[in-house]
Amino acid sequence: MADCNNCSSKDNCTSKDACMIKDNPNSNVKNIIGVMSGKGGVGKSTVSAMIAEELNRKGFKVGILDADITGPSIPRLLKVSDRKATANEFGIIPVTTEDGIKVVSLNLLTEDENQPVIWRGPIIAGVVEQFWTDVLWGELDYLIIDMPPGTGDVALTVMQSIPISSIIMVSVPQDLVSMIVAKAINMVKKMNIPVLGIVENMSYINCPDCGKKIRIFESENTLEFLKENDLELLGELPMCKDIANISQDGNQILDEDIKETFKNMGEKIVDALD
Repeated sequence: MADCNNCSSKDNCTSKDACMIKDNPNSNVKNIIGVMSGKGGVGKSTVSAMIAEELNRKGFKVGILDADITGPSIPRLLKVSDRKATANEFGIIPVTTEDGIKVVSLNLLTEDENQPVIWRGPIIAGVVEQFWTDVLWGELDYLIIDMPPGTGDVALTVMQSIPISSIIMVSVPQDLVSMIVAKAINMVKKMNIPVLGIVENMSYINCPDCGKKIRIFESENTLEFLKENDLELLGELPMCKDIANISQDGNQILDEDIKETFKNMGEKIVDALD
């Protein structure tokens, strides 16, 4: 069902027909979580995939919508890049991973994933909207949306046309207290969507000899930034080759600390949206 509280035009809406939030009659999705970043290259897609897998492990029905049209990496992260989505008279049928996660991405609809998407913003935004309205998501407890980086046209379309329950922000330490993240957070707040919390990627490195966490950037300003913006730090992830190689080697290579971080993250998400 459409949630009018998530629509930026809700105060000026005069009828149901004027509402910008789109409905999908072939789906029943309880919670929609957008995963967002102020800019690219901070691990947003990896975090999206890992959150989806963690919620799936907890026994929930999960789907993931790859809204990063120009950089669709979700199929590789979830090991379905060799498959293609299909369609019937009712809509697009998502690809399902071995673990049961439903996935829709532009790379699952094109012949060659290496070909660039040379489309203007309105066309890209329209495709993302169709990934919500025209896909047979069915019954889902959680739909994770891997959003495009930044605060541009496509991100705005996602927030205006899809009934998002909350947003998770992904950042790296040197950007967390900068205007890049502040802009993204303020955009979400203006759209009347709650920010569930922040995931700090590349937060530290583990010493290979003693195992001590080495923080390249000071965390004092980070804590102050979170307090000022009333935000929760959902988790800290290290800079390590295991996370970087998830698309090739799978998440089974992750050490226990990282697995525990995602486990705790999943519990926080479930508790917040229960």
